[in-house]
Amino acid sequence: MKKNALKKIRESLLLSKTELARKANISPITISRIEEGMPCRMETKRKILLALGLGVSDKNRVFEDDPR
Repeated sequence: MKKNALKKIRESLLLSKTELARKANISPITISRIEEGMPCRMETKRKILLALGLGVSDKNRVFEDDPR
């Protein structure tokens, strides 16, 4: 499983998993799985980045070890 900074960034913005999931139009379970390091589709990553108020260019900041 790959490490990512999603939980740290989400918590720094004072967002719950449910709030982020609602903003990104995905399920809270998906947020939990990604925070645990499970893989997800590129489209899901894009939705999360935009929901966090970040751009697609910030992908490596959130999904650190992602080689794509």
